[in-house]
Amino acid sequence: MKLKYVGGIAIAATLFSSAAFAADVVVPEVIPVFSWTGAYVGVNLGYGGDKANHSFDVSGYYSRDEEQPDWHNVGNGELDFRTSGFLGGVQAGYNWQTDGWVLGVETDFQGANIKGETSFNIDMMGNDPINATISTKLDWYGTLRARAGVLGTERFLVYATGGLAYGRTKTSIDADIPDLNLNFHESRSKTKAGWTIGAGAEYAITDHLTFKTEYLYTDLGNSNVFDDNIDDFTRVSVDRKFKFHTVRAGLNYKF
Repeated sequence: MKLKYVGGIAIAATLFSSAAFAADVVVPEVIPVFSWTGAYVGVNLGYGGDKANHSFDVSGYYSRDEEQPDWHNVGNGELDFRTSGFLGGVQAGYNWQTDGWVLGVETDFQGANIKGETSFNIDMMGNDPINATISTKLDWYGTLRARAGVLGTERFLVYATGGLAYGRTKTSIDADIPDLNLNFHESRSKTKAGWTIGAGAEYAITDHLTFKTEYLYTDLGNSNVFDDNIDDFTRVSVDRKFKFHTVRAGLNYKF
């Protein structure tokens, strides 16, 4: 009888201790892993600038033979001046994550106020010199780029980027020609395609909001912005090369 009593106590103690142990076991919470895969849209703000290169030729129209008139070069040179200004815009893209790598594509469109100007004189072969001012401004630009990056942590991405760039620039020429008592003003806008390359870093603040900083070098190539007569006897041609650096910060919303 005592044996049964002792056995019952032992069984009860075993069951009680098992229940108490089970009560102490904490089931760990499953924390979802952040994924960069998906579409996003965002806004950005930045600053940019570099050098605008302008080469010019000035030709005079005269002839010793009235039946065979001719143009003769009377001045040429190159003008390089600094440009700078603010920019801001929007971007959209899509990322694909594979383990610790992220590939993506992004497009953006920026309004810009990157501009500069310089003044110069053109010697007219013994006549009074032409006093002129030339200025160039980037009105807007956009890019379509690939992105390839590596994860430093689950939420921190470092990437390289590059692709197509396009934009519209406006070049203005003001010239004072004393010999002709003429003040000349002309503005020409050009839309040009080029290329861009850069790098950036992005951090996921939440599952939907990321913050990024980015550097881009953009080259919109060469274009002839002016080739025309400024009077009956003087012709001016101006070619421009426009390139610039930008640094910008932005926020993206990930869907």
